[in-house]
Amino acid sequence: MYRRALILGLVGAGVTACAAAPNRALGPDGLPLPTAYVIAPGEEAAVNFRMLDSVNALRQAARVTPVQLDPQLNAAAATHARDMSLQNRPWLFGSDGSSPVERARRVGFTGKFLGETISESYESELATLTAWMNDERTRSVILDPEARLMGFAWFQEPAGKLWWTLNMGAPAGFAGGFS
Repeated sequence: MYRRALILGLVGAGVTACAAAPNRALGPDGLPLPTAYVIAPGEEAAVNFRMLDSVNALRQAARVTPVQLDPQLNAAAATHARDMSLQNRPWLFGSDGSSPVERARRVGFTGKFLGETISESYESELATLTAWMNDERTRSVILDPEARLMGFAWFQEPAGKLWWTLNMGAPAGFAGGFS
C-alpha cells in the first residue's frame, strides 16, 4: 500500500511539473530561445529616464558631469533608429549618406556634437547600455567629459527587434561649436 501511494505521488508530481513548465520555443541547443523586450505604449518616458539615470550613475562613478536629455538630440536619435530599421543594418550613416553630425544639425541642434552609439537587439535599454559600456569606443562616447546633453531613442519593429541610438553633445558655446 505504501509503495503504491509513493509511486502514484511521484507520477502525480511529475505530471504537475510538466504541466507547470512554460511553453517556450527551444533552440537547436535545447535551451529556451530568448524573448523580445517589448516597450508598451505609454512606457516611452520611463525608458528614457531609466537610460538617463543609468548613464548619469555611470558618469558619476567615472567622476564626470551628468547629462540631461536634449529634445533635438532625441529627435536626431529617433530619426536614425527608424532609418537603421529601414536599412536593416546598424551603422552610423543614414540611408541618405548623412552623418550623425548632419542629422543633429537637421533637427536644429546648434551645440557641439560629441558622438553617437547604436545597437540592434531584442534586449532592454539597460542590457544595451551594458553592452555599450563593455566596448571601449562606445564607452568613451557615453563618458565623454565634455558631454552635457544626451539624446536617446529607439525604434521597435512589430516582431520586437529594437534599434537603439544614443547621442552626446554639449551646448552651443561650450568648448566650441560643431566638431
